[in-house]
Amino acid sequence: MGLQVVGAGHGRTGTYSQKLALEKLLVAPCYHMREVFGRKSDVEMWRQAADGVMPDWNQFFDGYAAAVDWPVALFWEEIAAAFPDALVLLSVRDAEEWWTSASNTIFNSDKQTESPAFQEMVSAITDNRFTPDYLDKDASIAAFNAHNQSVRDSIPESRLLEYSVDQGWEPLCHALDLPIPDEPFPVSNTSEEWGKKKKGAFTSVTDE
Repeated sequence: MGLQVVGAGHGRTGTYSQKLALEKLLVAPCYHMREVFGRKSDVEMWRQAADGVMPDWNQFFDGYAAAVDWPVALFWEEIAAAFPDALVLLSVRDAEEWWTSASNTIFNSDKQTESPAFQEMVSAITDNRFTPDYLDKDASIAAFNAHNQSVRDSIPESRLLEYSVDQGWEPLCHALDLPIPDEPFPVSNTSEEWGKKKKGAFTSVTDE
């Protein structure tokens, strides 16, 4: 199949809504951090990638038509190079709003519910691909803005879609040359929903 969309936008920029929308449009699965929760082999793969040992991306994403959210966004450049015809989707959000959402959800995880392997993966990808000071507001926002600018500077405009989920279906459909679905754009995984769903989400990511 091969990826048709590579997500370069950070988590908490509407990436789960994007996953649902892309699965509707492309009629195929979209990889998201939620895939990692239940697949120990993926946890180890991403940790190794953060240390510079990259997988065969074509093999890893076999069966998926798109990939968004962390960890994908932190490796967007390598993944986009492996799928040269794929659209690069940079989902954006006001930096202050993003920090508020991220610090209340993904940066505020209960470590007791996460496996040591998952914690090691998160530390590796944040230290090596984002910032080791991600719990500090100024450092995290600076890394967020620097990442987004790097994407803009690194990919041709003809291949890049800078996108906010409040724009709905139209930009995605236009970029992918697909008809607009006759249904509302999916809105899911708000901060409130995340808190409810997070309980137990990591329990299947266990160590042997």
